[in-house]
Amino acid sequence: MKLNDEVLRTEGDVNFSENRQLWQKNHLSEDSFQYLEKDNEYFIHQSLSTPCLNVIEKSYGIYIEDIDGRKYMDFHGNSVHQIGYGNEYVIKAVKEQLDILPFSPRRYTNKISIELAEKLVHLAPGRLSKVLFAPGGTSAVSMALKLVRKATGKYKTISMWDSFHGATLDAISVGGEAIFRNGMGPLMPGNLQIMPYNSYRCFFGDSGASCSKGLDYLEYVLQREGDVGAIIVEPIRCTDVQVPPKEYHQRLRRICDHFNVLLIFDEIPTALGRTGKMFVFEHYDIAPDIVLLGKGLGGGVFPMAAMIARDDLDVAQDIALGHYTHEKSSIGCAAALATLQYIEDYGLLEKANKLGEYMKLRLMNIQKRFDIIGDVRGIGLLYGVELVLDRHSKEKAILEAEKVMYKCMEKGLSFKVSQGNVLTLAPPLIITDQELENAMDIVEQSIQEIAAER
Repeated sequence: MKLNDEVLRTEGDVNFSENRQLWQKNHLSEDSFQYLEKDNEYFIHQSLSTPCLNVIEKSYGIYIEDIDGRKYMDFHGNSVHQIGYGNEYVIKAVKEQLDILPFSPRRYTNKISIELAEKLVHLAPGRLSKVLFAPGGTSAVSMALKLVRKATGKYKTISMWDSFHGATLDAISVGGEAIFRNGMGPLMPGNLQIMPYNSYRCFFGDSGASCSKGLDYLEYVLQREGDVGAIIVEPIRCTDVQVPPKEYHQRLRRICDHFNVLLIFDEIPTALGRTGKMFVFEHYDIAPDIVLLGKGLGGGVFPMAAMIARDDLDVAQDIALGHYTHEKSSIGCAAALATLQYIEDYGLLEKANKLGEYMKLRLMNIQKRFDIIGDVRGIGLLYGVELVLDRHSKEKAILEAEKVMYKCMEKGLSFKVSQGNVLTLAPPLIITDQELENAMDIVEQSIQEIAAER
């Protein structure tokens, strides 16, 4: 099945567009093209990856640097760079652990994994007090789906269209992005996509009525659909930045309690300070039954993820939920523990809130200047700028959004475009005031240039 252009752009920029080819032609050296050709030759081609955009040689602080020596402020980072690249705490912890315990066989535990589990339980509110580790976020999603079936005896899971929970077959079964699931044939049975993520047309809008209608429909489904064990959602959608109102998740929590359905929050890209809280759900004064962490947990150095569950869900002693080779990775746990310590020692939660307010005001002021900006939404240091052809109709400005991204890259700022028209801006939490100001200048100037072309 051939996907249309808008579907191809849901998760990120297209890796074979004319704008990409033009940018590469104007900015990459012969050496870069030679490496890209080798990458193209040896790696299996897939959307969002090979063919690749550029060749990166270094990453440090908030920057990535290509083999031609150009550096870019990285406002994407695959959501792993909350504490920046090459963080001193993480590098030191990993080096020390390599000398002591480079690998821990699965039959055994180790001190650093116990310390990390204890730290996460201490940080997590409510009854979230049981932990399992995994080598990546998708694996944590898999563990959660299995735990729900074991704990509840129910096999159906409700999720949302356009959600993302990983790329494996079980994860795309509960994920809703067409670019991952179309053409895959029968997915894992028992999964129901119920509602779309959408900022202004329906369920996640500012209108209380919109919020109410979406959850009314959810209740309607639960009243008629048996064997639903869990609802899995991203409490704040990272890709195109959807921030539901507080009453949405509070009512969702009540609905889950009423129908005896477990609530899973996938915070893999958004936890650990990105929104100004250690956990996203803390903004909503509720707690899920299971929360999933990943990406930035490994400090941008080592792949690391975790599932934290309610204490009474510790019911899987007779089966293996994960059983991953690197489940209690001594290196990964050392990196994660150092990451959490750095966030606390350097007050990155407070910093994300403070700089996030500046980022919000600056983007809203840019919005006032240009009709091409239909919406600015975000929280902490995570913002989405939605570009539209007409602010009244909200028709997506897909070509313009891609051009703005490449204009920004010319000036030293890298980010991704989601849903075809949303500039997704997620800077590292260690960014300085001056660096953030420079980045906002680049965004404003690039939008101005594209608006002038129109």
